Amino acid sequence: MGENIDALDAILITHEHSDHTSSLVPLARGKGRRVPVYLSHLTATAIDWNGLEPVVERFQAGCAFTVGDFAIQSFTIPHDAIDPVGYTLQAEGVRVGLVMDLGYIPESVKYHLRDTSLLVMESNHDLYMLKVGPYPWAVKQRVMGRKGHLSNDAVSDFILEGLDRSVETLVLGHLSEHNNYPATVHLVASQALTRRGLGTQLAVAEAGRASEVFTFA
Repeated sequence: MGENIDALDAILITHEHSDHTSSLVPLARGKGRRVPVYLSHLTATAIDWNGLEPVVERFQAGCAFTVGDFAIQSFTIPHDAIDPVGYTLQAEGVRVGLVMDLGYIPESVKYHLRDTSLLVMESNHDLYMLKVGPYPWAVKQRVMGRKGHLSNDAVSDFILEGLDRSVETLVLGHLSEHNNYPATVHLVASQALTRRGLGTQLAVAEAGRASEVFTFA
């Protein structure tokens, strides 16, 4: 991305699963200083710090706090982790929502995602690909469950019924390597946006590739 890791002011963790924390220790260690890590009380107990003595800022899920110029709100999401959260971040009149790894979108999450200019959320799997794919049946049930992951169709339903009209840019990510295609994610979501009559900018974040930079006036 061309950003300087040593310039980080903070790291925000949503939950303890390895695909969200495997880079945490080297990021938090830095070169000249340890970067503060913000995470819920329960999540902090589930992290393997690998000998690092981190600067940890613990919070109760649902609490608000500030980091520099950012006003940050945490909120609970339904996922099979110990205490998973999503975030909204607001600065200079721009509000960003980040919600990953959730089996469905309850009304409480929709409430927190209101009035966001940029929304980043998962569109994890194509339901048919998941059902006929290589995962064991128990894993398929987990992914499809109410504490699993959002399908492309679930995201489409959210766009049609719950996406706030304030969202100028929608970024869909956390795509399954085996059960989804970026083109499929873009097609399903763009069709829903068209049906809803929204001019929202749509982007699909692919693994291993930095997205474009989004700016707001």
